[in-house]
Amino acid sequence: QVQLVESGGGLVQPGGSLRLSCVASGSIIRINPTGWHRQGPGKERELVASITSGVFTNYADSVKGRFTISRDNLLNTVYLQMNSLKPEDTAVYYCWYRGGGRDYWGQGTQVTVSS
Repeated sequence: QVQLVESGGGLVQPGGSLRLSCVASGSIIRINPTGWHRQGPGKERELVASITSGVFTNYADSVKGRFTISRDNLLNTVYLQMNSLKPEDTAVYYCWYRGGGRDYWGQGTQVTVSS
């Protein structure tokens, strides 16, 4: 089993920054993919960014150049640095980890971008 706990969400003005953190515990394999998804109001959940082995990254087109995903394998923590935030980035952000043939999810953290 794997447990994921997110932190770092909140309210920020357009153009601002936030950093999300997700601490994983349990049967973690450090080369397995992990990352962040989000679900905005009235929208389906979508992949924001993923990272594998701390080297290979993938981003949604809507966040490229603004968001950066990173991973600290010693701390079993994945981060999402979000810069130049826009109102359309408003969503619940979910940490995600794939292992043992299944997906694991955190409880979600709310990010609201508004003036």
